[in-house]
Amino acid sequence: MSASPLHSVSVTGVVIRPEDGKVLVIKRADDGRWVPPGGVMELAETPEECAVREVREETGVEVKPVRLTGVYKNMKLGVVSLAFLCEPVGGRVRSSTEASVATWMTLEEALRAAPEARGVRIRDAMREDGPFVRAHDGNYLTP
Repeated sequence: MSASPLHSVSVTGVVIRPEDGKVLVIKRADDGRWVPPGGVMELAETPEECAVREVREETGVEVKPVRLTGVYKNMKLGVVSLAFLCEPVGGRVRSSTEASVATWMTLEEALRAAPEARGVRIRDAMREDGPFVRAHDGNYLTP
């Protein structure tokens, strides 16, 4: 049996602006992909606290998590991500060391720009019949 962890847990904050329905997305500095903000959960924080921290660190936007919308597993990397629908409550959009760009996009723009495995988190957050459980290979959903 391996001494290292077999999984890691991350959190995704799907932030929807109520006045126009736009979605907060970042262009990742490391690989250039457009995704909702998020990252690895620290040992001493709850999933909701992680969503708040990651969105703030990556975009400058302060959020309030509303509800869990999905659980997503990257089958190649062993990363399990919990996605939360979040509402913005303050701050201003800005780039960061992890996000070369942070911006608001329409739902259609965000879904077109994001890889399928990340876009589905946005789509699922817009639905009321979740939370959803999905697996992917880093880019595409898997059966």
